[in-house]
Amino acid sequence: MTGRYEAVPTAELKRLRTYLEAVVAARPSPVHTTVAFNALYFGFDLHGEGYGNSPLRLDDFPVVTFGESAPPLPVGAMVRVSTGSEPLFAEIVYKEGAHPETGDLGEVPAWVSGAPAGAEGPGRPGNDASPRRRELLVPDVGAFGPALTLTPAQLHRLRTRRRWVNEDGHVVVDIGYPSREAAARGDLAAYADYLLSTARSQLLSPYVPVSLADLVGSTQDEALRPGLLRLLDMVQRVLASSDLLRMWGPYAMTRESLAKCWRDTGPLGGDDLRALAATVERAATPTRRRYGLSAPVTAYTAVGPRLRGVPGATDLLRGVGYAAAVCRANVALADVVQRDSEQGLFPNGIRVTLDDAFEGGGIWRSHHPGETETTGDPLRAAGRGWRSLAGAEEQPVPEPVDSPLADDAELGPAELLRTDETEVVWRLPLRLAHLIDGSLPLRPYIARELGRTYGGRLAVRLELAHPGGLLEPGEDVQHVTAEVGDDTGRLTGITWPAGFFPGLVLELCWPRGAREIRVSTTPLDRPVQVGDRWTGHCYDPRVLTREDAPGSDRYGDTAVGLGPRQLVMRTVRRCGLLTVDGHALLDRSGLPLAAYGRLPERSQILALESAVGELLAEQRLQPAVGSRSVHGRPWFPARTGEPTIPLIGYRPLIARMPTPWGGTGLDSEPLRTVQFVPGHLRRLLPGRVASDAQRAAFREHCRRLGKADGWELPEGYTFVNQHTRGH
Repeated sequence: MTGRYEAVPTAELKRLRTYLEAVVAARPSPVHTTVAFNALYFGFDLHGEGYGNSPLRLDDFPVVTFGESAPPLPVGAMVRVSTGSEPLFAEIVYKEGAHPETGDLGEVPAWVSGAPAGAEGPGRPGNDASPRRRELLVPDVGAFGPALTLTPAQLHRLRTRRRWVNEDGHVVVDIGYPSREAAARGDLAAYADYLLSTARSQLLSPYVPVSLADLVGSTQDEALRPGLLRLLDMVQRVLASSDLLRMWGPYAMTRESLAKCWRDTGPLGGDDLRALAATVERAATPTRRRYGLSAPVTAYTAVGPRLRGVPGATDLLRGVGYAAAVCRANVALADVVQRDSEQGLFPNGIRVTLDDAFEGGGIWRSHHPGETETTGDPLRAAGRGWRSLAGAEEQPVPEPVDSPLADDAELGPAELLRTDETEVVWRLPLRLAHLIDGSLPLRPYIARELGRTYGGRLAVRLELAHPGGLLEPGEDVQHVTAEVGDDTGRLTGITWPAGFFPGLVLELCWPRGAREIRVSTTPLDRPVQVGDRWTGHCYDPRVLTREDAPGSDRYGDTAVGLGPRQLVMRTVRRCGLLTVDGHALLDRSGLPLAAYGRLPERSQILALESAVGELLAEQRLQPAVGSRSVHGRPWFPARTGEPTIPLIGYRPLIARMPTPWGGTGLDSEPLRTVQFVPGHLRRLLPGRVASDAQRAAFREHCRRLGKADGWELPEGYTFVNQHTRGH
């Protein structure tokens, strides 16, 4: 499970899902992904003892003293609250922003919705490199069983004094973050940081059932962090896959509890949830100007404070009941938006969307006239309130560019080598998606033939040869599944050897009519180092640049947890203009947006710029100069008449094992070298013309290079495809 979700046997996933469903049903509040991880990793008892019977050492818990300020505490943190008498053991199960300008009925100034930590007002993000944010934390003081829970009288005294917890049993405190980047981290990344620093002794405790260090085989952060993030992702995906649970962001609730709430006729029951939805929908009811014209209206409503105004709800919002009420209310609003509107646009002309998922338990935006706005996912927090007053256009936040390229026609296409009466031979580079899924595409012709003969799903024998490389027992001959259709097909269930990487060139052979595929790699004359990777086999430099970037491996593909240097390298390699020899060039001014999928905080931009400076100084990246067209598109090389712009480039430096010219290697064989030859033009003999295939290859070559002054081969020339040659 520290590997990838797809590699876990179905029976194990079912066992995990059954346990987590029981945990969600047993807990009195919605279960955050990090809390579900705690239950799994530290051992939560389902029969009333909670963590009381687990191997947790209370001495490993960080001691916190709540006052006017506190260090960052993510959801899932297990703490020992110093109260001056008996310690209060608690697990933080929920938190939200508690901005002081939020009104008693949930009304929120526009600039607060989506504002970064430390923002001082409309368009003023603040200059403090260590921002502060007021937050409301909900501790579950009963999570550690009866033996470690204070008596009702003791809890009442703590609430009455309002020194460590308020009258509702919550903690409202100004949290100080070490950086703006830390304040902007997602819940899972923040919890991983917390476990690897403040709660490191708890995470690596030898008393837990299986320590993360044992699971990943190391105590170094380079191995611990990816393994921990994959476990957290595993838990979240299992929760989301359950038919018995509903998710609001990272919080899981049972469908049974939601149905019970809708049937309830008391405070915060079905009637109050319907009333809340109607209030949010009507919050932007337009006012009339002279001559009957409607003035645009925008309203922002915070769910948490709005619920406090419901008559009779005071007692129900104490303790963890507040977290349950807020999550149920958000799910109810989301259901109404999905059921009764068209992408948030209701028949009355008002568009309702989620604008901030954290502040005030969730801020919903109501706007009239809604039809004038661009459409998008109404349940994806866009932060329009802050951006509208910070000089940014009110457009949906772009999705991060953070997935492996999957268009085989554009990157790493298959190449037919030979077809005759006995066999079909072709070649293609291994892709990141193939490594992650344990799959391999088949040529359409082969898929059709197998489908006609054996049906749409059949067992296939896969023979794998890796000359000069290592194969584990059972990897050379595998029994896999072929899923074929009329024109598509792939092999699934493949166990790729550990030494296989994105871009490794595979040569495949299908004996006609057989349920067998032979796969082989092609060794180089001697190993080469490309970037940070050594390989002794032929590879596609474009795929290697794109898909062997930081954050990408056979277990997943994500930028979560990367530091600024790795994030810069990943962004340049994944988003830069790609040349045929694996170089990637990126407009330097576009780096922050490409890295985060949105305009990041100033501190994050400064961290990226600092990382760029370091990488340039180390020659891991190279500076270049391009130009920008009137349409805003960057070009390289720079074009005459266009303003120049700075570029940063990734160049996969190729190093070969050093051997004296004309000498011999360690094995006393003559020196042999392999050279990569990029695509180029070649003059034809008089009377000859280029083939249609080479004309098409040249157009594709031009498109990759950004060539704009002609897409056709000049007369008298042909195009030579990129290739390798050696002697």
